[in-house]
Amino acid sequence: MAKKPGTNPKGEFVLFDVQYEDGSQRSNRRVPAELLSGLEKDEPALGFLIEQDRDIAEKSGRSPLAIKSISRVGAKPKKVMNVK
Repeated sequence: MAKKPGTNPKGEFVLFDVQYEDGSQRSNRRVPAELLSGLEKDEPALGFLIEQDRDIAEKSGRSPLAIKSISRVGAKPKKVMNVK
């Protein structure tokens, strides 16, 4: 059954675009907003996405891809966080 419009809570997740070392990209990766409320800004998102990739790789039987950079969806292009 369909939900009424506007019943989904807003602000639960922050969406990120993830660039991988092999040149591939995954868009709209969801990260819980409560992880990003501290002074570290988007750094906790990187850890969350790496752990999420490990879980996905383990279930699929493949090795996880190395993340090159992440950026918030809808953010200006200069807000890219590169992985060292």
